[in-house]
Amino acid sequence: MRAYSEVMTKLVESLSKLPGIGKRSAERIVFHLLKTQKEEALTLGELVKQLRESVVFCSVCHNFSDQKLCHICSDPGRDPGLLCVVEDPKDVVALEKTGGYPGVYHVLLGALSPLDGIGPDQICIVDLLERVKQKKVREVILATNPNTEGDTTALYLAKVLAPFKIKVTRLARGIPVGSHIEYTDQATLARALAGRHPL
Repeated sequence: MRAYSEVMTKLVESLSKLPGIGKRSAERIVFHLLKTQKEEALTLGELVKQLRESVVFCSVCHNFSDQKLCHICSDPGRDPGLLCVVEDPKDVVALEKTGGYPGVYHVLLGALSPLDGIGPDQICIVDLLERVKQKKVREVILATNPNTEGDTTALYLAKVLAPFKIKVTRLARGIPVGSHIEYTDQATLARALAGRHPL
């Protein structure tokens, strides 16, 4: 037996497919949309429509953009010689929030995963090599995720970038700020020891 109208049921089902939103949260959102001003709800719907129709991948770095070039690639204040390679546009957002990175990005739109049939041709590696060939890049920072796929991707990229004779670095890994050594897992401790540096 249905608790509410068909359109409400469909919207709850649709919203509950979003990450981090379960059925209860979806129901609360639907009831909020019904209680709010009609114009506000319609504006939200229109913005979702515009998002899907106008946001594309940047032609240079593959970040999300509403122009041919994203706001980072088109910023003359960014350092084009410093290129940070990430797996996903969400990673660009996370790194930008630090406020401390002056360079540009290259989004791979995935990571190597042979078991899932994702090889070098399925992600944006060729474009990365083309950017490096232009001889404007002096350092590539490999900021792939610290998991099996991310590590595999970083090792592969380090290998294919070696002939270019440029600096290739990997994001440091170690003990999170504010945590305690006794609660840190062995793999993280081992990486922290291996990546130690002088003060």
